[in-house]
Amino acid sequence: MTTEKNSATKKPHPPQDVAQDINWNDYRDHLSTADSSGRRKWLFPKKPKGKFYQARTYVSWLLLLIMFVGPFVRIQGNPLLMFNIIDRKFVILGQIFWPQDSIIFAVAMMVFITGIIVFTAAFGRLWCGWTCPQTLLMEMVFRKIEYLIDGNDHQQRALDKAPWTLEKITKRLGKHGIFFGLSFVIGNTLLSYIIGSEALFQIITDNPLNHLKGLTAMVLFTLLFYSIFARFREQACTFICPYGRFQSTLLDSNTIIVAYDERRGEDRHKLQRQQSATERKEAGHGSCIDCHQCVSVCPTGIDIRDGLQMECVNCTACIDACDAVMNRTQQPTGLIRYASRNGLERGESLQFTPRIVGYSAILVALIATFLVLVFTRSPVETSLLRAPGALYQTMPNGDFSNLYTLKLANKTHDRKQIELKLENLPGEISVLGTELFVEPEALAKTSVLVKLAPQTLTSGQTNLLVGVYSDGEKIETLSTVFIGPQTN
Repeated sequence: MTTEKNSATKKPHPPQDVAQDINWNDYRDHLSTADSSGRRKWLFPKKPKGKFYQARTYVSWLLLLIMFVGPFVRIQGNPLLMFNIIDRKFVILGQIFWPQDSIIFAVAMMVFITGIIVFTAAFGRLWCGWTCPQTLLMEMVFRKIEYLIDGNDHQQRALDKAPWTLEKITKRLGKHGIFFGLSFVIGNTLLSYIIGSEALFQIITDNPLNHLKGLTAMVLFTLLFYSIFARFREQACTFICPYGRFQSTLLDSNTIIVAYDERRGEDRHKLQRQQSATERKEAGHGSCIDCHQCVSVCPTGIDIRDGLQMECVNCTACIDACDAVMNRTQQPTGLIRYASRNGLERGESLQFTPRIVGYSAILVALIATFLVLVFTRSPVETSLLRAPGALYQTMPNGDFSNLYTLKLANKTHDRKQIELKLENLPGEISVLGTELFVEPEALAKTSVLVKLAPQTLTSGQTNLLVGVYSDGEKIETLSTVFIGPQTN
């Protein structure tokens, strides 16, 4: 589906006397952003306007607000989101997750990936056009600033070709200064998702020499995002991001995509003066007047009329542009619209194919597993292991003792007092030292001594169950072995 094109949309080959270096219908043989010598062609997309662009603007306001406010929102003293790779501390919706919760992260990643597969199989690259941070920031922030400073697409082309006058230098310095400042804000916002907003404020307000690593990270983040939004732009989608290349394996004829209605649009023909829609139809001309408005607004420089292409991010700019032309020419809108291949060719609505049903079943199972793991996870993660190299000891009263190492991770915001009890055998278990407390969001390690009477032991090794209690409530049961003397 992603590589084929209806023969009706192909332009006729020119006569032999036309320059032979023209290669018609070769849109899949070259990049829309590169010329014949391989040099990059800078894109100056026309500013879109229409109902879809307005809707995307509202969505972008919401998502950008969440993005920039997220690190500073607190739930029970913890940020809304934080992925502190350095300290191996992760916070999601105020809930703290530690390396001991790695299975939860693994399942969550599987839910995310499977969700993308299901969503893409049904609705195409809706993520790219509506919610991808790259698209939101590029089209809804940086591009709008560029329109404000450099003008519309025609003015931008003229400015690009103009000599370096004072006006051009002022505009270039102003625009790139704002771009760099925004990149600094974006980079530091994302950095706060890693190290936390408190640590970020400390780096910003303290002597930079005391935080060389953090300062270096801030500079690198800033340069990275400045390069993406000031230079790479659409190349981040077409060259770097692998998502577009995955779509050929995920999309089928029932997937909803941004598509051009070939049956209605062909044969393309320029609009004749005073020609009505009925007269165009009688002359054998399609609804497409070959105005190239859909191409001029495309942020990746493709022609949607050539069929679905990897570079298309489903931003809907071409839909708005085409609908505006249809209104002006008194033709029905929807020549370019959200539709499936089967919907365009056969008039079929979205169908839940066996593949989508299978993906959805897997997704539901993974979500259920994730929820079970989250809601049943222990607030205090514990492990009890025999002390390395320690042998059993014989006590004065004839009992045997084993020494263990107890490790605890408090995942909560409260100080926890921990008590241990033997569950399956009579005996004595005690923490060496004072009472066992674990501070909020902290790790603790201590030694534990277990004493058992000889008559309770089996030969060599005895299975042992230890209950972990906090505030009188059992939070976990640990399983280990007790080593004793061999018996005949």
